[in-house]
Amino acid sequence: MTTLDDLLRQLVDSGGTDLVVKAGSPPRIRVGGELVALPVAALEAYAVAALVDDIAPPARAADLVERGETDFAHGVAGVGRFRIGAYRQRGSVAVICHRVAPGLLSAEELGLPPVLDRLCDVGRGLVLVVGPAGSGVSTTMAALVDHVNATRSCHVVTVERPIEHLHTDRRAIVSQREVGTDTPSVAAAVNGASRQGADVIAVGEVADLTDLRAVLEAAELGALVLVAFSALSSTEALVRLVETFPEADRRRARIVLSTVLRGALSQRLLERADGRGQVGAYEVVLASTKVTDCITGGELGQIRRLIAESEYSGMQTIDRALELLASEGLVSVGAAVAAAEAPDELRLALGSLLSRA
Repeated sequence: MTTLDDLLRQLVDSGGTDLVVKAGSPPRIRVGGELVALPVAALEAYAVAALVDDIAPPARAADLVERGETDFAHGVAGVGRFRIGAYRQRGSVAVICHRVAPGLLSAEELGLPPVLDRLCDVGRGLVLVVGPAGSGVSTTMAALVDHVNATRSCHVVTVERPIEHLHTDRRAIVSQREVGTDTPSVAAAVNGASRQGADVIAVGEVADLTDLRAVLEAAELGALVLVAFSALSSTEALVRLVETFPEADRRRARIVLSTVLRGALSQRLLERADGRGQVGAYEVVLASTKVTDCITGGELGQIRRLIAESEYSGMQTIDRALELLASEGLVSVGAAVAAAEAPDELRLALGSLLSRA
């Protein structure tokens, strides 16, 4: 009988990034951004459920029964490490497995803007890492934690759901806490780390207002807090962060945010023009006086303009990043334009390249 580990081996052997399995369809893998069927017969509902039952930790299996969904990490010897998401759909179990990149890629290997090193070296404050699902945010977070681990003698606490990348102590001591296994919630772990004097807290997900309050309080109390946030842009993340608070509390939230924010990185992954994997495009926002004034005054819509006007200080819009990637031939002009926030403006900026595309 086919096991999930068998399918994960095929995923890795094919150079894929994701495996999708549901009852009634052949398992499919994502290769080069496209889903393609594996040469495996369609699985019946009981067989898909067995794939998950064979590897899920007891607590995560209970979550699937009680809540209809669960997430956990899974390692296969000699193959790699994977993030597993199982859920119920139309009365049966389905599963999505994402391959975690082997090893820890450095900030340089990922092509992250050098200014991020400076943000990770500050003593306290809030740094947001923003992107939609599948944009490589967890890989970027791991690279930032690895940078701190290699360069600072401090205590780092990660709060993850689930733990994907494993960190070995280097100059720093890194404690990795998994929500649902090591701690009941993100907020509980962040509050605990703050009370215990953690120097750096890396949070893989902020799910609700309770989590958000804990994150901001930890940054106020002196920790450097790195937070992954699901949004399309840094500006959208800041808006949604403020709007998570009840309306009566938003003015106070803007003041706190403007005080603790050190910067934000927004990213998108694009297929390389040469077909050899993916490359990241990065937007950078730094907490300049003008940016924090916009936050305090509730003029968050003006931040994109400020980013464009402040390239000299290390800031960069996502469209500028896309323009550079296309100009260097790393991505196609069409892919860059499709990913842009202002595609018409980017077409104009890439006019000569577009005419040759």
